[in-house]
Amino acid sequence: MTREFAEGGCLCGAIRYRLTGEPVALSLCHCRTCRLAAGAPSVAWVVVRSSELMFLAGTPTPFESSPGVLRTFCGRCGTSLTYQRDLESETIDVTTATLDSADAFAPTLEIWTAQKLAWESLNSRLRQYPGSSRQ
Repeated sequence: MTREFAEGGCLCGAIRYRLTGEPVALSLCHCRTCRLAAGAPSVAWVVVRSSELMFLAGTPTPFESSPGVLRTFCGRCGTSLTYQRDLESETIDVTTATLDSADAFAPTLEIWTAQKLAWESLNSRLRQYPGSSRQ
């Protein structure tokens, strides 16, 4: 089934966005920088083509979290919104939990499992990668 679009936004409602097309990937990341950026033990991402993300309201605040990596968040409430690498500018990762229909975008793989917190369990039904899923 092809999705026409999905919408989402931040906690305070200042930022609203729309995704069109099918996701490139649905991942759950355990890396330390994602954990710090979100204040969570892991972060679920919907990876889409950059051209398939449109901001409908508000402008996210950018933050270069490491060389060549740009994350965005709501400058008003702090909600983590996107992740994008300069070397992979054709795609952008959007935080799954900010989608209005987040349940429709369950992760299919777990990445950076080598960096996961010791007390967080992995999901044995998902493909797992100790680092990036991109070989």
